[in-house]
Amino acid sequence: MSIFKNSEPGIIWKYFEEICMVPRPSKKEEKIISFLTNFAGKHNLSFKKDTAGNILITKPPTKGYENKKTVVLQSHMDMVGEKHSGVDHDFQTDPVNPFIEGDWVKAKGTTLGADDGIGMAAQLALLASSDLQHGAIECLFTVDEETGLSGAFALQPGFFRGTILLNLDSEDEGELFIGCAGGIDTIATMEYEEEAIPSSHTGFLVNVGGLKGGHSGDDIHKGRGNSNKILNRFLWNINSRFDMKLIWFDGGNLRNAIPREAGALFSIHHEDIGDMEKYFELFAKTISNELSHNEPRFSITMNPAEIPSRSVDEDTQSDLLLSLYACPNGVISWSPEIIDMVQTSTNLASVKFKESKIYITTSQRSSSDSEKTDIASMVESVFRLANASIKKTGSYPGWDPKRDSEILQISESAYKRLFGTGPVVRAIHAGLECGLFLEKYPDLDMISFGPTIKGAHSPDERLHIGSVQKFWSLLTEILKDIPEN
Repeated sequence: MSIFKNSEPGIIWKYFEEICMVPRPSKKEEKIISFLTNFAGKHNLSFKKDTAGNILITKPPTKGYENKKTVVLQSHMDMVGEKHSGVDHDFQTDPVNPFIEGDWVKAKGTTLGADDGIGMAAQLALLASSDLQHGAIECLFTVDEETGLSGAFALQPGFFRGTILLNLDSEDEGELFIGCAGGIDTIATMEYEEEAIPSSHTGFLVNVGGLKGGHSGDDIHKGRGNSNKILNRFLWNINSRFDMKLIWFDGGNLRNAIPREAGALFSIHHEDIGDMEKYFELFAKTISNELSHNEPRFSITMNPAEIPSRSVDEDTQSDLLLSLYACPNGVISWSPEIIDMVQTSTNLASVKFKESKIYITTSQRSSSDSEKTDIASMVESVFRLANASIKKTGSYPGWDPKRDSEILQISESAYKRLFGTGPVVRAIHAGLECGLFLEKYPDLDMISFGPTIKGAHSPDERLHIGSVQKFWSLLTEILKDIPEN
């Protein structure tokens, strides 16, 4: 029996539950693409797919609404696949397991995929409904939003014909978004040699965990710990005090998620073990005190461990620890125009060892193109000083707010009429696909909204049940108010 049998609106929850059953990690969207095309066939709706895998499903207008402007409803079909340590889950083959806890829907040990599964569910509910009033609808489902916006990059002019676009990928009910940050990824690569570990050394495994993580745009200003920065801070101090050999460092996974966990294997001269363990206890208390307000579940552990015979060469070890320490992370500047909005930030997302190379992934965001370029160059300069090679990828534009937007005025009026109060209108520091759509369709009038989602891009992701009803009511009300051509 469905866990959503008592949740309203039932039609959205029906499709959200079905979407949860379909594996859809970024760049592996084959199963959800088949799900969408099968849905279109089942409901006798026209659809098309482009070379990137983006899907457009079209529904004709209801009687009396034939002269309304065509509206594009848009969401992305991929999800971030993050899980707690020890959870056995393969995002390419296993369904998400949602459950209800109080007023929230969560997933067992993993991300929920409400970002943007709930937007998809709303589109399918509209396409399947027979009792709603609306003009012609084009439902656009894009691929790979989370790891590179490649679906939006690949979208060609003429794929859809609507001039109004409702992006259903926002996460705060009661807020209407009219702008977003642009972004770019800066990836540093270091090559290392291996050198012998002295026989007088003993191995230790150190792990950082229990952090909240979260979205590197929405949550970057919340003072959350970055596991890569914390772990490197410990290793840097150990390296400066003792004869330490680094064997590997592994932290974070996704470019757009604040890293929650990190681990490292290292060795140390056996004569230094006592002093090193005392320092570890002091370090653990210090970081716990620093993070006590924002990260109450923070943990750092260290245990003896078996080690191989070889470690990273001394020069590369020094370059890595120094550059990770120097690498900026977090909020860089605040918007001079919008109160409490981050303008520019950077995220030290992941550190990975693979085949004698070290890959360090960072992600920069800004509402200002010049500041985006500047912070990316700052990060680049740090790693170039450490003899790393640099690759910049995935640059995408921001979306400039337009306060005189017609669809914004329609949406504000609909919200006030439904709920008796006005919505908050603002821009968002996270990246949306809207900026890329404007490059291909410069005459689009756009707005973004959605229900309340907390903890996106982390296993703590949760979807507020009551906000979904308000989201649905607003969406259907806006569609009734769309002007005629």
